[in-house]
Amino acid sequence: MEQAETVLHPHAILSELRKNDVTHVVWLPDSETNFMYEQLMADPTLELVPVSREGETMAIAAGLWVGGKKPVALIQNTGIFESGDSIRGLGLDVDQPLVMLIGYRGWDRHGIVRDSAAKFTEHIIHAWGINYYLVETDDDADRISLAMNEAQRDSKPVAVLVGTEFGA
Repeated sequence: MEQAETVLHPHAILSELRKNDVTHVVWLPDSETNFMYEQLMADPTLELVPVSREGETMAIAAGLWVGGKKPVALIQNTGIFESGDSIRGLGLDVDQPLVMLIGYRGWDRHGIVRDSAAKFTEHIIHAWGINYYLVETDDDADRISLAMNEAQRDSKPVAVLVGTEFGA
């Protein structure tokens, strides 16, 4: 039996975003996602909207959505803690169909969690009543489409937890 590749490449994520007609990626770049940043900058079909704090992503995404665009927010799990009121007020309360791609910093599929950010991530997402999908490999990238469809169908934010660092 052939084993699935255990790497997630940025092109797999970008392919799903293009497939779902995403127009903007609202994002606070970080050192762990440099490969993704390079490919986003080179992609003429997606507009990168950098922010200075994760809490800004929800407001900017809401403005783009109201203006007829289809944004996604790309933040780290530590950023959802900082973004709590924006997620509640600008995502959940206004029924914004937003997909949040969340870097699952500190998470380990084998249960060896060394970072408190990972310990709290799913609990907070559950507390807000937000559904989520886990993406770890290129084979999982199609879960982004599931999240996009669910967000559009239910007019609610949906999270995609990115449980690995990007490969080159």
